[in-house]
Amino acid sequence: MDTHWPRLDGLAYGADYNPEQWPEDVWETDVALMREAGVNLVSVGMFSWAMLEPQPGQYEFGWLDRILGLLHSGGIAVDLGTPTAAPPPWFLHRNPSARPVTRSGEVLGGGSRQTYCPSHPAYAAAASSITRELASRYGSHPAVVLWHVGNEFGAPMGECYCETSAAAFRSWLQVQYGSLASLNENWGATFWSQRYSCWDEIEAPRESTSVVNPAQRLDFARFSNDALLSCFTTERDILRELSPGVPVTTNFQANNCKGMNYWSWAPQVDVVGNSNYLVAERPDSYLDLAMSADLSRSLGGGRPWVLLEHSTGAVSWQPRNIAKRPGEMRRNTLAHLARGADGLMFFQWRASRFGAEKFHSAMLPQGGTDTRIWREVCLLGADMADMADMAGSRVEPDIAMIWDWESWWALELEWRPSVDLDYLKQIRDWYEAAWRSGLTVDFVHPSDSDLSRYRLVVAPSLYLTTPAAAANLTEYVSRGGTLLVSYFSGIVDATDTVHPGPHPGPLRDLLGITVEEWLPLLPGDQVPLIWEEPRADSGWADTWTEVVRLAGAKPVARYSSEALSSAAGGRAVAAAGGPAITRHEVGSGQGLVRLRPHRPRDHRAHPVRRL
Repeated sequence: MDTHWPRLDGLAYGADYNPEQWPEDVWETDVALMREAGVNLVSVGMFSWAMLEPQPGQYEFGWLDRILGLLHSGGIAVDLGTPTAAPPPWFLHRNPSARPVTRSGEVLGGGSRQTYCPSHPAYAAAASSITRELASRYGSHPAVVLWHVGNEFGAPMGECYCETSAAAFRSWLQVQYGSLASLNENWGATFWSQRYSCWDEIEAPRESTSVVNPAQRLDFARFSNDALLSCFTTERDILRELSPGVPVTTNFQANNCKGMNYWSWAPQVDVVGNSNYLVAERPDSYLDLAMSADLSRSLGGGRPWVLLEHSTGAVSWQPRNIAKRPGEMRRNTLAHLARGADGLMFFQWRASRFGAEKFHSAMLPQGGTDTRIWREVCLLGADMADMADMAGSRVEPDIAMIWDWESWWALELEWRPSVDLDYLKQIRDWYEAAWRSGLTVDFVHPSDSDLSRYRLVVAPSLYLTTPAAAANLTEYVSRGGTLLVSYFSGIVDATDTVHPGPHPGPLRDLLGITVEEWLPLLPGDQVPLIWEEPRADSGWADTWTEVVRLAGAKPVARYSSEALSSAAGGRAVAAAGGPAITRHEVGSGQGLVRLRPHRPRDHRAHPVRRL
């Protein structure tokens, strides 16, 4: 078992537990039912700041002492949360300037969660204070096997545009660039007369009359990620100081959180934790589950990770909160296990009777123990006990797929060649093609990952391509790897500046092509492809076509001339007969360019191998 893993024998199984929502005479019943269900780990205290510190500096830990004692006596370990995701009413009342502000300038009120500016010194002081009190009191408590900082950083709001954030942004920029001359050059400040003569002139990139400088927006996304990460590491460091040896985590949202660059977060946690909720209306939501699980495992470098939240049934915040079918909860849980999770947790243990999430499913429904969900929860708990020896095992991947949050941020800013340039959809389409082919995917960072172990690396969408990323990909191919790159990749650098020369910039020599013109399609347009060599399946382009010039590569498929003059209404006729898919041999490897994955129509499942 990994040394960073909580002190548990076997797999972790449990849920978020909110005893503060229930009278104390319910607590003993809860512990007895947890034992019946096979629960061995619960998350406690995530949203209890107002109960723990009802007034600044006034602490009430008696109730937490009692519940931790009950859980420990019942053989149930605790993932103890710092409650800093939801400041109590007194905090905003005393610090009104700490209220978060949207990009449009709207000052948000309290009454919810994440109602704070992450850069505000008053929040930092209050969060550090409650964390230090908790760590001092419970740092060596025998029940506490894991610390859980905050909750789902960046959700529902990852960027604050208040004046405090703007000042912190300026300080961040001074560290990044060192001088205004460097900033002006990297921001392309000669465009639209945006050259700065002093640091105080720089604002947060709030909504304006038209498009705001994309380089400034991209840097603000980086700053916002770093601001929230600093909130995490500040609390983590307090916990490590006062509770040495107990691992610290928080719950990511893997493929569902655009604002957080989890490649920068993952090295800062002792064990990767994730929350995963399916979009119930999607008939293929199991693909998103698999992708989220593979990304969680990949963020931790293949080590065991913990699913800190998923649902036993319906959630409470989707347009239509559709219940899970009988057996679906078990299937979903085991799918996470098969993809590397050694902890399988739910939100929540006992269904709430009040508050925003009272209609959210739970391990113990409002209907009690005479319910289908409860019976399935108990059967699943028995499964977890039977499979305890799987703890610590590893997944064996087949291929790698590049995932880069910064490229995602840059791609989906305004005024791109097409509004259909959807980063997550591109990733998902290529992931689905791999999934249906029976291939297990590792996700990798384009420049910081060792690619040598993979027989195939897929870059579904790498609009922002740094020189370091291009060098890493080139080295991989030159040593015998196969790289598959999809459209609109290699276009800009880290400052959203177009690479000099023809597209695809630093990838053109690797791929052996240049792109003369982009020819995006309208919704519903489909252009069939003509293969250079006969084959059984077909293929087509949608969303995108482009004029490709060969510069060493060989064509694999071409755009149909007839289709481009008719089906696409002549809009992309300049690409007619030109290459759509190419292959280029470099060293002992090859670089491939393919516009879209061709997805088979069968819906077969496939095994995921674990060592």
